[in-house]
Amino acid sequence: MYAEYFGLKQEPFSIAPDPRLLFMSEQHREALAHLLYGVQGGGGFVLLTGEIGTGKTTVCRSFLEQVPKQVQLAYIFNPKLTVLELLETVCHEFGVPVNLPTHRAGTVKDYLDPLNEFLLQSHAAGRNSVLVIDEAQNLAPEVLEQLRLLTNLETSERKLLQIILIGQPELRDMLARPELEQLAQRVIARYHLRAMAPQESELYVRHRLEACGLQRPLPFNRAALRSIHAATGGVPRRINLLCDRALLGAYANGQGEVTRRVVRQAAAEVFPRGSQPRPAWSRTALTAAVALVAGAGLLAAATRVVEPLQPARVALGEKKAGPASAAAPRPGPLSATVAVPATASTRTAMPPAVAVPVKAADAPRPPALLRDENAAWRELAALWKLPLPQGQGGACAALAREQVHCFSKNLSLPVIRQLGRPGIVTLDSATGQPSYAVLVALTDQTATLAAAGTEQTVTLTALAQRWAGDFATLWRAPEGYRGDPRDGQGGPAVDWVALQLASARGEAAPQPAKLDPALRNEVRAFQVAQGLPADGRPGPLTYMQLNRAAGVDEPRLRTQP
Repeated sequence: MYAEYFGLKQEPFSIAPDPRLLFMSEQHREALAHLLYGVQGGGGFVLLTGEIGTGKTTVCRSFLEQVPKQVQLAYIFNPKLTVLELLETVCHEFGVPVNLPTHRAGTVKDYLDPLNEFLLQSHAAGRNSVLVIDEAQNLAPEVLEQLRLLTNLETSERKLLQIILIGQPELRDMLARPELEQLAQRVIARYHLRAMAPQESELYVRHRLEACGLQRPLPFNRAALRSIHAATGGVPRRINLLCDRALLGAYANGQGEVTRRVVRQAAAEVFPRGSQPRPAWSRTALTAAVALVAGAGLLAAATRVVEPLQPARVALGEKKAGPASAAAPRPGPLSATVAVPATASTRTAMPPAVAVPVKAADAPRPPALLRDENAAWRELAALWKLPLPQGQGGACAALAREQVHCFSKNLSLPVIRQLGRPGIVTLDSATGQPSYAVLVALTDQTATLAAAGTEQTVTLTALAQRWAGDFATLWRAPEGYRGDPRDGQGGPAVDWVALQLASARGEAAPQPAKLDPALRNEVRAFQVAQGLPADGRPGPLTYMQLNRAAGVDEPRLRTQP
């Protein structure tokens, strides 16, 4: 309707997934690369998740157009199926004929036998078989278990079926359940699409318009573009809805430019009250947030939690300005009260108060933080069932004798969530009086810290006020590990790395192995798939994720509040 008015060949903001209009942000390029890497992985699962409307299905369809010729695909877009319905659908999508008996109902074996024969024939012909399941958060647990069993179909060289699961964030939570641990260990690549940053939102709008033939200046002014991002939270589908209505409104009023007023009116029409998105943290903004160190905010924002853990219920408190000469807040034990008032020592940067009632009769000793870093290492080692002696120093040296090594680095929360292991967080490092706790659980909204026999759950915002990103954890080294290998070097640890990478692809690893260009390329591909710095050299972070893929017994970070 408005396309010709604005000099466009077609309307640019259709919500239908159209690969021709796909805006390849850095995130989308990484997501597509993960899917393309997955079809060469030789078995196991590839996971792509994202909030509603972030572009998962569009990336998937772009992937379907770019798969290599030797790859044969089965695509399931409605996974609300029983186990038998799933197997029937997989066979139908691959074109596998199934001869069911007439004297009884079909069984799992009736479908598995012809499917296995088909996969074997495809493998012999040099073809890879890939099953793509969209909206995978709707899969029932028993269906997920059957999918895991499908990845057991293999030859002596490699697995016969690669499965790509695409779904909303709930899919990650499902795979974190203990009963699905075996499936989670078979995930060889995973990526989570997040909402776009303001600059990406503007580039997205410009890209869609130019892809549809725009030859004149952008019809949205700067204020309108800022309003679009604010109203949509950077979610592509919401941007499409809002921009389409805003262009229609400008056309109806005879305006050649979309203004902030037009955007606000359009937003009121397409987004009902209560449907506004939560503010989206870009990766850059999140990194900046966790770098903040501002007084004793964490203590006032914490909640006393007794197993089973309950989610924090945040009540935003009003900040009260204090005198410029107010004393800096001192770290101390956490308070379990419903609301913490601002006093002379806590007037600056009062964070949200957390309201979780605790019965007075049941209230244990209040949550605490640790002043001694060695005490924090002892608590972390206890999670590994490794005792450490009392006293100062020597923790890492003592642990190394058990082939368990210390690792310390400044990391962002997304990387820590990806590693999925507990670790020590250093609080108040800028004050010169640091305190410590063990991060034992991490959700999208909260973090749970353990110290001195207590646990406390705080909001990520509160954590950011006390934590600058310092994180320390433990990892188990393979037999024969003598430090990070050099180029061309071999040995038992390099053999183990090559074996784990080959196992993830369902292949056999040449033994003995060396860190040659071929192995470095495999390491680099694994690092990219795991969201790690990709230098092609196995280091502590790479060993951690290889351990996880191999099912090595190590403590796991809880992902449920």
